[in-house]
Amino acid sequence: MKLSTRGRYTTKAALDLALNYEKGPAMLREIAARQGISQRYLGQLIIPLTEAGLVKGIRGRSGGYMLARPPGDITLGEVIRVSEGDIRFEECVDKPGICEKSDNCVIRDVWSETVEAVDKVLGSTTLQDLVDRRTGKEAVCPKQSQR
Repeated sequence: MKLSTRGRYTTKAALDLALNYEKGPAMLREIAARQGISQRYLGQLIIPLTEAGLVKGIRGRSGGYMLARPPGDITLGEVIRVSEGDIRFEECVDKPGICEKSDNCVIRDVWSETVEAVDKVLGSTTLQDLVDRRTGKEAVCPKQSQR
């Protein structure tokens, strides 16, 4: 399983907004420059985050985008679901009736357990957790902050 570019960049944008949450709204060009994302592509990524109520746009001279809730109230799972949809390995995990062998399939069992584990980690990791982790890494490796 690999996240798409859309998922990775949406996560980077959400993290950027979390890192700058206390500073207020950020303009797309600022986020794009800090994260190395095309401003045009970032504009496409922000729309679903806004529609999902995770980000809000603020108009006016000092406007821009900011998280709609504090970083500690937004999970990584919410961000990933907006950009990628639900993470699933096989259709039979959600729809066991599509396969006559699903009740006795050990592979399906493993896929189900994997999805549960991923959902648990993403659902319990907030943007604030990522901010805290990043802050700890920057203290150890100052060059990390240039990325």
